[in-house]
Amino acid sequence: MGNPDHILVVDDDLGLRELLDRYFVGNGYRVTTVANGRQMREVLANHRVDLIVLDLMLPGDDGLMLCRNLRANQAYDIPILMLTARGDEADRIVGLEMGADDYLTKPFAPRELLARIRSVLRRAEMLPRNLAASEKARLFRFGEWKLDTVGRFLVDADETVVSLSGAEYRLLRVFLDHPQHVLNRDQLLNLTQGREAEVFDRSIDLLVSRLRQRLRDDAREPSYIKTVRSEGYVFAASVDALPEPS
Repeated sequence: MGNPDHILVVDDDLGLRELLDRYFVGNGYRVTTVANGRQMREVLANHRVDLIVLDLMLPGDDGLMLCRNLRANQAYDIPILMLTARGDEADRIVGLEMGADDYLTKPFAPRELLARIRSVLRRAEMLPRNLAASEKARLFRFGEWKLDTVGRFLVDADETVVSLSGAEYRLLRVFLDHPQHVLNRDQLLNLTQGREAEVFDRSIDLLVSRLRQRLRDDAREPSYIKTVRSEGYVFAASVDALPEPS
């Protein structure tokens, strides 16, 4: 058997940390628990982590700030599942837009959290293993466009900024990481969506259509995202990772 997935729980509630530690270990995972962002960074600097369970309400840097910083640091491309004691829909949306892969409101049953974790880990493993992620760059260039991976926006040849939703950005990153590879709808759905219950059969087609509009790509004769009949989609343009600006 291979090494178990390593889950890092970041929550200032000691009782919850101990509960999740026992529960996840009992279900075959390796677990580390910490109380704040400083301890989280220490673990990340010294250990491989496969998924972070991150509480929104933390002392010092809160979960949203930590999530944003992790997504801005290209060295940490780790799935994040956020927890909160608040049921505010705005918090959930902001958390997902900051780059969280899923979101769960307290109180919750440990088995529901475990199901979410398994779902997120499956999505992270959906691509064939021979499709390695692209190098970790701040900027990518393709055609007339540049993608800023920190700000998560596009810039055209005239330096006009085009904003992207969280789902549009995630879809574009999948395509830029794997240009000239045909990706089927199941792979794209699982790599770009949040909770599986919220996806539906044609949602990836709608998302591709929205992204084509952002890229000003002719759907009848696209230059960037081409449809492969009965298979899925392929990003046809060449992609270059640009060096960090000095």
